[in-house]
Amino acid sequence: MVNEITLGTLDLTPYKEFARERLGFDFKDIGLLVTALTHRSYVNEHRNLKIEHNERLEYLGDAILEMVTSDYLYRTYNESEGIMTSLRAAMVRTESIGAAGYELGYEPLVRLSRGEKHGLERAHEVIMADCFEAVIGAIYMDQGYEVAKDFIYKHIISKLDDIIREGTWRDAKSYVQELAQKSKGVTPRYRTLHESGPDHDKYFVVALYIEDEKIATGEGHSKQEAQTNAARAGVKKLRELLGPEIDQFKKNLQNM
Repeated sequence: MVNEITLGTLDLTPYKEFARERLGFDFKDIGLLVTALTHRSYVNEHRNLKIEHNERLEYLGDAILEMVTSDYLYRTYNESEGIMTSLRAAMVRTESIGAAGYELGYEPLVRLSRGEKHGLERAHEVIMADCFEAVIGAIYMDQGYEVAKDFIYKHIISKLDDIIREGTWRDAKSYVQELAQKSKGVTPRYRTLHESGPDHDKYFVVALYIEDEKIATGEGHSKQEAQTNAARAGVKKLRELLGPEIDQFKKNLQNM
């Protein structure tokens, strides 16, 4: 258990209310939830306090998340290792679990250093994702495997149908190339439209072209990220244009 001394004068009421209202149970050791939502930067800024950051719980939660999602996919889909790995990656990638964290609403409870609170948006997304894994670890330690599993089913595995329907489990750049060749017989091109920001915080806007037509745009803190986001937007548009002929795999999955 987390020693009560390590919590100092912290008001535990918001953490207890979050657990009861958003998670559906009371923690036996509320300190585990506090630790799950404590970033390393906060610990470094408060060295006079005997507090622990969330990285050990994150390590534990990451392993449990992978186990639960892998088990579900194996039992549900008779697909190849490669396809199941791609489906799992789509469920547990930073964007997915970070979004689940925002939906849960624990952001105001995350303890960060003053500098980290004003950090980049992408850094905050990573922190929210890391906290989500740490919360899984905390639930497992406090409530056991079945409760942690139910939590993952509710907030992660429940999104799988959308992932399959939208095709986001596939590598976006490879998929948009496949669709472009299917629809036009050509390979898509990427063009940087805009680049801004200092060297340590660049921001890019990239357009996806098929032949001479601009299909979609994407933004990101690297050209690779912007291209990937443009590809994802392009996939969505091309799927709408091509219609049901490209959805056979999705139907195969859904009909199993």
